Amino acid sequence: MRRVNEVVTGWMRDAGMTVRRDHVGNLRGRYEGSAPGPSLLLGSHLDSVRDAGKYDGPLGVLVAIEAVQRLHDHHTRPPFPIEVLAFADEEGLRFGATYLGSRALAGRLGEDDLRRIDADGVTMADAIRRFGGDPAKIVEDRWQGERPLGYVEVHIEQGPVLESLGLPVGVVSAIAGQSRFEITVAGEAGHAGTVPMDRRHDALTAASEVVLAVEAVANRNAQMVATVGKLAVEPGAANVIPGRVTFTLDVRHPDDAERQEACKTILSSARDVASRRGVGIEVRPVSDRAAVACSPRLMALLLDAGGPGLIQLPSGAGHDAVFMSELTDIGMLFVRCKGGVSHNPAESVEAADVAVAVDVLGRFLDLLGKG
Repeated sequence: MRRVNEVVTGWMRDAGMTVRRDHVGNLRGRYEGSAPGPSLLLGSHLDSVRDAGKYDGPLGVLVAIEAVQRLHDHHTRPPFPIEVLAFADEEGLRFGATYLGSRALAGRLGEDDLRRIDADGVTMADAIRRFGGDPAKIVEDRWQGERPLGYVEVHIEQGPVLESLGLPVGVVSAIAGQSRFEITVAGEAGHAGTVPMDRRHDALTAASEVVLAVEAVANRNAQMVATVGKLAVEPGAANVIPGRVTFTLDVRHPDDAERQEACKTILSSARDVASRRGVGIEVRPVSDRAAVACSPRLMALLLDAGGPGLIQLPSGAGHDAVFMSELTDIGMLFVRCKGGVSHNPAESVEAADVAVAVDVLGRFLDLLGKG
């Protein structure tokens, strides 16, 4: 991160921006406008997940820098300042807590976060110190100025919709709400060779039935996604009936009422399965994040900037825009990615599509300035 910050700082300065790094590690490049007043915020995150691709996050930072570079090259100043934000940690890989950079800017990074420990026993507070920040001054990272004009984030789609429609970019309508649970099914371990099938209380077969119920509920709604992404079986021996299974549940939908109803249906089905199979079940809510609607005004400007044929689509993934929405209106522009693949080394975009995104963002800045 230190190396990438050095490189991106150079690019920001080349584009005529003054640059500073805050305590949590965000880079903040500022391009002054022709008049004082509220800033427009552009950006995304520079980090990614382990064994990931090149574009999830960094693409949005680079498109924002390029849009400002064009202004600088033409000796043009918009009627408002622009701040390009390169967030330090959106994915939460090291400390298991997401949106660290944007949460700090929104004033939502607290003492509990600073006490988190990584795999090597290093606290987040110590990591911040080693990086040159001061964890005692994280409060100073919070946005201090006037309410911004808005926050616009460019991001790869991380899905197949734009590619299927043959479109290079699309405007995001909302970021889906998300509910996460940890579910434990408690059965009875026993010898795989001696316990008759009709006398078993197999935690794994019960959990498997719940997993299929998750899929069935999600399939009833075109915008719903629901995932069991992690499953642990105990005792985990080839000749032992599973006595305990713990698994995760992740449910997302751009409409909160739809998401909550789906969660209720899935959990009710899970309890019915447990009762019928004679096993115990425990449901632990992990997190619940409401859907975030994009600003109709910013969406309209992005659609105008993109021209005829541009579509609106929801985002099933979370983005820094989630926490930026607590500071100001948000808008997002998706860029087509090959096969909808993301969080994978095969993540890929076309240079021509990125050029379209830069053009759209440039026209958006012009329209906003005239509005």
